[in-house]
This record gives sequence, structure tokens and C-alpha cells, in this order.
Amino acid sequence: MNPLAESLNATLEGTVAHRLLSRTGRHLFFPKGIVAQSAEAKERAHRFNATAGMAYRHGAPMILPAAASVSAAFSPAESVAYAPTPGVAALRERWKEEMIKKNPSLASVRTSRPLVTAGLTNGIVHLAELFVDAGDPVVMPDMFWGNYRLILEHRKEARIMTFPFFSEEAGFNVEGFAAACTEAATARGKVIVLLNFPNNPTGYTPTEAEARAIVARLTALADDGTDILVIADDAYFGLFFESGLQTESIFAPLSTAHERILAAKIDGATKEDFAWGLRVGFITYASPGLDDNAINALEQKTIGSLRAVVSNTSNLSQHMLLKVMNDPAYERQKQDARDILEGRYRELKAGLERRRSSDPDSPLTVLPFNSGYFMSFDCGAVDAEALRLALLDRGIGTISIAGRYLRVAFAAVEQESIGELIDEIYDAAAGM
Repeated sequence: MNPLAESLNATLEGTVAHRLLSRTGRHLFFPKGIVAQSAEAKERAHRFNATAGMAYRHGAPMILPAAASVSAAFSPAESVAYAPTPGVAALRERWKEEMIKKNPSLASVRTSRPLVTAGLTNGIVHLAELFVDAGDPVVMPDMFWGNYRLILEHRKEARIMTFPFFSEEAGFNVEGFAAACTEAATARGKVIVLLNFPNNPTGYTPTEAEARAIVARLTALADDGTDILVIADDAYFGLFFESGLQTESIFAPLSTAHERILAAKIDGATKEDFAWGLRVGFITYASPGLDDNAINALEQKTIGSLRAVVSNTSNLSQHMLLKVMNDPAYERQKQDARDILEGRYRELKAGLERRRSSDPDSPLTVLPFNSGYFMSFDCGAVDAEALRLALLDRGIGTISIAGRYLRVAFAAVEQESIGELIDEIYDAAAGM
């Protein structure tokens, strides 16, 4: 094992992060190679800096005139230069400020500085590299984003362990969740949990009471001696359309819950800032069992994974996001966009109630939803894939899941067209 990895492991020794590390995670470190040496040179090489593989002219990175013309608002250092492996420092600080603003209970919590990833998917991949071994069970609801399977089962050879998302009371299934976590702890001696709220594909966020119950069940399991990693996939964070919901990330209460719980937050600009193609995500860690040295060691291991997989995330995208976040109109513009989505949500709720009342014998059952981009139907006796194809014949695109569920991205449909969309879905189902 590389001595740098051994040093980081020694720093983490005795913490939940060390016990949860995968075989790959134990071997990861940030090498003192070109990137690290270039960073040192940036601080000290005041005469000539012949380190990183970038071409300079008159003290700035070279840029083609054609590239300069389409990025006129940015200097070459902000556009075509390499970004630091952990991300642009000013953006990392700005994102942490916003994270605390959106999650006030984090104000006094020791967390890592957010590390920049090439989108949220890339963040999940890095966490899988660090903490998931072949055969590990990963607990999540049975309604989950399909890419989790590709990352965790097909790439890491882990085992996704699901539980029914909804309880009989049509809320988050806390009892099923707790049972799955206990089963995973028995099988492997540790628990890895992945929670995505607002959820894709259901569009459901737990209530405040449900969130407290989730944290309580995990804390009880930790009290019994189980080490737990909880990954909070907050891709759709902030899009909450009803009162009484858990409007702070589940990461926030878990960040101080127990020394045996390591909380990892995956978030980014993709949906929160309506910037899907910029591919800027973040990883943030917290646990009461980690001091500053341990957090730094965990960051270094993650930076090593970033270096090995993507080297660094788009510099231009990061600086674009930073400029957007520093714009005085930033918050107002985000709220305007959220208001548009909430209008579509309200229209959808009203239209579904109208169809439920007028068509009580429909095979379609609306699953609970209260947030995010999506809602889903349980198609009952109707095959969801057949219904998807029938809707395609009508010029309507939806997503079928497991032959049983139909996901509808209402965020992608204008408010004035929501009623027509609902009628088409019900009419197509009725004709099958």
C-alpha cells in the first residue's frame, strides 16, 4: 500500500469512516504528483512555473480566439485553464454558505468543505469507490433511480436491498426501512443507506415526523454497535410544495446523530440551479466522530478518487455557477423558477383529483407525491410498458418502471397542458 494511503488510514484509525472504507477506499490517496506539485508551484514559483500541462502566453492560459469569443465574460484562467482537483476554492466556499443557509441546523456543525464532482452521478460513483465492496448490501426504497443499479450492482457488484417505499398509511415506510437496515447489519456488520428526497421517481419527501423517525431508527442501530454510511442524494433539493415536509436535507440531522454514523451529502447545480448540462456536483461529509484531521484525511482520499477518475471538473462550468450564485438576482430568479414548477404541481393535483372523481374505476392509482419533478402511477392490471407505448402512439413520452409503474415528469410540461396530459394518460389506460 502506498505510504500516503497508509498515513491517511492512520489518521482515520478508530473512526466510523475508517471502518466503513472499502478495499479500494483503503488504498486511495491524493498523490504528490503533477497536480499537487503544480499547486505548490502556484504559491511559490514566482519566476517560472513549468509544472502543469497548460500553455501560457503573457502570463495567462492560451485561448483560441474562437473560444474567447464565446466565453467573453470569463478570463482564460476561468474558462480554459484546469480547475483544481477538489474544485474552485471560491465555489466550494460559496456552496457551503448556501448549504448552511438552506439547512440552518448545520451552522454549528463540523463538515468537510464541499468537493466538486462532475455532476451528482459522479459523486455517487466516488462514494461507491470509497465505501462499497462487492457483495455489500445497499439499502434503499424499492422506488429508486435506475442508474443506482448500474453504479452499485453492475459496476461495484454490490447488492441493492429494497423495502416498499410507502406504508399502508401512504407515507414513508419507516418500519420497512428499519427492518431492511437491521437485515443488512446482520448480513455484513455495517449498513450503507442511500436516500433520495425529493424522490425520483415518486416525487415524495418525508414529513418532519417521518424524518425524525428515520434518524431515530438509524441512531438506535448505531447504539447497538453498527457502523452506518448514509448517502443523501439531494438532486431535487428545495422543490417542496406542501407544508410539514422535511425541508432540510436528511444529511443535517444525521450529521450530528451518532459517532457511528457517517453522513455524505450529494448535491449540485443540476436541478437546484436549473443548470443540468453544467455537470457540477458536490460531496460533503459530516460525523460527530470525525475531528478536523479525520475530515481532512477523508477529503484527501476523495480527492484521490477524483484525480483517478476525472482529474478535475470543468473549470468554465464552475466559474459560470460561481458568477450565477454571486448575482444579486440569484435568489429571486431561483424562486421564480420554483414558483413555475409549483404551479404545474398544483395544476396536476387538481387534475388528478378531477379524474379520480369522474373515473373511479380506472386501473391507475396515484402514488403519494408532494415535491420534486415527478409523480408516478401504479398501473395495477395494466402493463406499464404497454401503456408507455400506447402513449407514445399519442405523441406523449413517459417512463415505465418494472412493468408496474408509470413515471410522469410534470416539471417538463407547461401548466396549461397538464390537464390534457392527465386525460390522455387515463384515456389510454382505459382503452387497454
